Amino acid sequence: MADRRYNDKEMATIFRAATEGPQSPLRDVRTEEGLTLADLQAIGREVGISPDAVAQAAQALDIRQGAASRTFLGLPIGVARTVNLNRRLTDQEWEHLVVQLREVFNARGTTRSDGSLRQWTNGNLQVLLEPTETGHRLRFRTLHGAARASIGAGFAALAMTATVAMATAIRGHLSDAIPGIALLLTMGVGMIANGALRLPRWARLRGRQMDALAAQIAGPPKSGPLASSTHPQDGSAA
Repeated sequence: MADRRYNDKEMATIFRAATEGPQSPLRDVRTEEGLTLADLQAIGREVGISPDAVAQAAQALDIRQGAASRTFLGLPIGVARTVNLNRRLTDQEWEHLVVQLREVFNARGTTRSDGSLRQWTNGNLQVLLEPTETGHRLRFRTLHGAARASIGAGFAALAMTATVAMATAIRGHLSDAIPGIALLLTMGVGMIANGALRLPRWARLRGRQMDALAAQIAGPPKSGPLASSTHPQDGSAA
């Protein structure tokens, strides 16, 4: 199994996060030839940084680099995380992860196995365990379908509003149609706002939940569930 190597920028990020704590921000950096985690831990020992702190910071960096988002009209409509575990997940660890997924997302979901592929899904929310040359890769991804549908319906209502306004203006009955046009306009704007306003908060929440789950499964085995602060607050598991 080839050891992951960290370049100069990544090393600076890891040591900064290891010394400042897990809440310090991580910036995107490119992967190039550099030192392995064992090398970084050896350097950390020399300056008084614990190997565990270095490992956790390196793990957080890898998770951050596996983050992705899908946008719709500039809004974060989808959230995804990819974590290369560099080891094989045991059956027991997968079962424990499924329990955590149900707890964190407040959804039973369904599990499926296809050879060495495994997945847990609940609507648009998917967690996939895939084999790689070095072990397993864990993928989290979700899409806020309801918000996208609401925004799309809102724009359709605005298009209908414009069509009705033009048609009645041509016929000379625009003043009579103003109440109906105003209603359609209000409905369209309301549906767009309903979908758009909830997306940023939803995307941040889903990102934090995925990061916490990815960090726990990628790290050493721990007992007990994740903190309740990772539970969804909007009543949706999408």
